[in-house]
Amino acid sequence: MSETVAKQLTEDSDAFKNPSLSWMIGFLFVVSFLGLFSVVPLRKVMIIGFKLTYPSGTATAHLINSFHTPAGAKLAKKQVRVLGKFFSFSFFWGFFQWFYTAGDGCGFAEFPSLGLKAHENKFFFDFSATYVGVGMICPYIINISVLLGGILSWGLMWPLIDTKKGDWYPADLKPGSLHGLQGYKVFIATALILGDGLYNFFKVLSRTLAALFFQLRGRDATGALPIADRSSPKTSRISYDEQRRTQLFLKDQIPTWFAFAGYVTIAAISTTTVPHIFPELKWYYILVIYIFAPALAFCNAYGCGLTDWSLASTYGTLAIFVIGAWAGASHGGVLAGLAACGVMMNIVSTASDLSQDFKTGYLTLSSPRSMFVSQLIGTAMGCMISPCVFWLFFKAFKDLGTPGSQYPAPYATVFRNMAILGVEGFSSLPKNCLYLCYWFFGAAILINLIKDVLGKKRARFIPNPMAMAIPSYIGSYFAIDMCVGSLILFIWENIDKAKADAFGPAVASGLICGDGIWTLPSSILALAGVKPPICMKFLSRRTNSKVDAFLGS
Repeated sequence: MSETVAKQLTEDSDAFKNPSLSWMIGFLFVVSFLGLFSVVPLRKVMIIGFKLTYPSGTATAHLINSFHTPAGAKLAKKQVRVLGKFFSFSFFWGFFQWFYTAGDGCGFAEFPSLGLKAHENKFFFDFSATYVGVGMICPYIINISVLLGGILSWGLMWPLIDTKKGDWYPADLKPGSLHGLQGYKVFIATALILGDGLYNFFKVLSRTLAALFFQLRGRDATGALPIADRSSPKTSRISYDEQRRTQLFLKDQIPTWFAFAGYVTIAAISTTTVPHIFPELKWYYILVIYIFAPALAFCNAYGCGLTDWSLASTYGTLAIFVIGAWAGASHGGVLAGLAACGVMMNIVSTASDLSQDFKTGYLTLSSPRSMFVSQLIGTAMGCMISPCVFWLFFKAFKDLGTPGSQYPAPYATVFRNMAILGVEGFSSLPKNCLYLCYWFFGAAILINLIKDVLGKKRARFIPNPMAMAIPSYIGSYFAIDMCVGSLILFIWENIDKAKADAFGPAVASGLICGDGIWTLPSSILALAGVKPPICMKFLSRRTNSKVDAFLGS
């Protein structure tokens, strides 16, 4: 890593030691609404014209509709009771664990359930209700992929690379140095994520363009599309339900001029304001982003309608590399790339989210105007709540984002190092790391190709490269928790599949929410200086004998 980039990263770290809540809220307010306005003019094309499925939005609509039947209302009440029970259990379990975390490496989260040596290599069950709940929600193959990634990395690769200490990298480096073993962990994980993300990006993009081409080609000679205020072509072949939904969906109009005016106005304000928050992100960088953003937002919304997969992180990665390389190392390219990533991800992700909601509204006979207004209100609330939550975590947990801590924030490190790569190139990597990155980048693409060739029936047994990448950086402890959640659900389904299908999501949500809500009072206690009374640590027999001898002397 060059001195220029190293100096810049040091300055960036100093700048973020005391983040300002006001500029975080301001930044989100000037960039988060653009995606909503960019997708509004084409909502009828995607929902009525192209009849995109938006699986998550459709599933949500069917769930909402089911609540309005007698059987659905009865089931919903039972689900709420089950959620409340496991919410309470998870909350009080987090409260109970807090008493034993008086120091570093203390508490149930450090329980060496698979042995001390396995614990050193991040293999242990950490009694996290959150990850057990996540494991109950995630597909089995995702949980297995995460565990497999942890075994391959922490069980095989990192111990082997560690034997090359002094040859591939200096032996006296700090554990967190990117020039040592940490560099292999971060950049190999980044290569896997990039390989998987770019493959799916081009796959979804090609499917999007192909579907768009054939649908436009199949239109009538007038080429009329149901854009903005124009009505959708009527046909007698659609069902009464479809006619009723279409009629209500077209009833509450959101004028095209309003969408364009809103986008241009917010873009102008943002182009003027954001450079004052991030001086490295010049106004012309932002202007270029906003010129191309509507097209990318449409691609992401359309692709999400086809595949239910939002590729916001991949579009953000492209912004990192393009803007970071354009700015260069001497002009704050790392920070400019990361800020550009935040801008791009906000636009394309909100566009796909709103499209999902439009589909839900269409199927539940809800007004599209009310859905749009609700998204505006929810986005505004998020712009205020998210920075406050981050600030609370930042102040309460001083090791936030540190590898091995309670909240390691793995994607933050991955994106930061993508920005370093975009600005500095490959000169910052330790010896042979680049070749390993090539191999794993290619492996991610190959795995995806195999999945597509085998078809859906067999592809469900092929691991997911992106899921494999995450534990290779932060460890396998959460993978074990997730697999425990999968095991619970698997046993439950074999005993009583109907009840597992009905109440499994409620149990998982209760476990996740209860543990998550406990974070709020624990953060307040940490800010108030209230510390847990007990430190529960686990020592080897030899170390314990030394401690006893020392205390007895």
